[in-house]
Amino acid sequence: MPIVYKIEVLEALKARGYTTYKLRQEKLLGEGTLQKLRQGIPVNAASLDTLCTLLDCQPGDLLAHERED
Repeated sequence: MPIVYKIEVLEALKARGYTTYKLRQEKLLGEGTLQKLRQGIPVNAASLDTLCTLLDCQPGDLLAHERED
């Protein structure tokens, strides 16, 4: 998979006070999105926007492109 996360997104959210329970309860991210984050699968643009807002960062701070040989 050429798109990878540079950081542990769920850990970064937790450090900012966003537990997975809180994210679901406040309808910030759905369970499917949380599962993708756990598995390291890239999320859609709307979820990426939410993550950047919650973490006060840019998409490039979260994602990197790795070449496949």
